[in-house]
Amino acid sequence: MVHCPECDAELTDQDDVEFLDMDSTTGFFTASKRFYLVACGDCGAAIGSGVAGAM
Repeated sequence: MVHCPECDAELTDQDDVEFLDMDSTTGFFTASKRFYLVACGDCGAAIGSGVAGAM
């Protein structure tokens, strides 16, 4: 079972978290980078983040 570290809400379904596209930039070799944040659906606390890139 997974719980939010801030509010202790139970995270069992995809709807329990919010995926946010924080910023999209074009950089080195015109590769597109997208920054993502995963937040608790109850309190909004950041649970994780990541970067996705494509050429």
